[in-house]
Amino acid sequence: MTGEVLVFAESSAGTFRKSAYEAITEGRRLADLLKVDEYALAIGTGLREKTNELGKYGANKVLLADDPSLELFNADYFRQIALDVARRTSPSIILAAATSTGKDLAPRLAVHLNTALASECTHLDFDSGQLVATRPAYAGKVLLKVKVKSKPSIATLRPNVFTAKEASPQRTPAVEVVEFKKANSRMVAKEFVTHGSKKLDLTEASVIISGGRGMGGPQNYRILEELAEVMGGVVGASRASVDAGWRPHSDQVGQTGRTVSPTLYIACGISGAIQHRVGMINSKVIVAINKDPEAPIFGFADYGVIGDVFEVVPALTREMKEFYGKN
Repeated sequence: MTGEVLVFAESSAGTFRKSAYEAITEGRRLADLLKVDEYALAIGTGLREKTNELGKYGANKVLLADDPSLELFNADYFRQIALDVARRTSPSIILAAATSTGKDLAPRLAVHLNTALASECTHLDFDSGQLVATRPAYAGKVLLKVKVKSKPSIATLRPNVFTAKEASPQRTPAVEVVEFKKANSRMVAKEFVTHGSKKLDLTEASVIISGGRGMGGPQNYRILEELAEVMGGVVGASRASVDAGWRPHSDQVGQTGRTVSPTLYIACGISGAIQHRVGMINSKVIVAINKDPEAPIFGFADYGVIGDVFEVVPALTREMKEFYGKN
């Protein structure tokens, strides 16, 4: 296998996302194994002064498309840029984070490059020079190893699974400006709307406090928000609570919502149906709080608390405040 490793470094509001650094770190590891360079593709606006950050995590070169019209993700524009870069540089591997943007962009590249895509990967390796990707299937009940035989090999990496680590030695990457000409597109990205004051996207959060039907109503999520604030996390939700209109769809964890891999996932009043399990089973530690001892979630949680969430969560918040010195 020859050719550089090309990594899409996702950004938002002029700042590279945590998942971008994770992908760059993994790309560096693969590039070292192949004894090739790592290229980072940065698409957005206001990123010129941030390119050295990608070098810290291992990128030898940054291919930069910086234009005000690229502030918001437009599938046609981003695909055009990434496709032009891929055809010009002929990488052996293309990586992207398995975020909503990465999961939109990577399949488009695979189609146009006539190659295969391994999605939601949790580990990457080589076998006889070919990329082997480990990825969960069947609601996380099994891990599949898939060999990508076509070139370039494309993979998306599940956020929070790969650890972002500064390279040694750190690099000052060369920067090549990529010319961007607006393609004809029927898509128009007008604005990016966030709900509430979340500091992190669900997919990048290390701590997630999720609530389900057992929360009883939208007003009761206040106790989860307080706990999340103390622990530096964000609030998620089950499909039942989203369908009831208690939380926005952007909070939904599960098969028809977001797939997350936090260090700690606390499920409050969530039964643990298979649709929810799909979205959070790869959390490193799962804590379930439910008053029903027969709730399915206790079958796969690492720790379970059988009790009323309206008693357990405030008590946990008090303990966390004392632990973090936030009293």
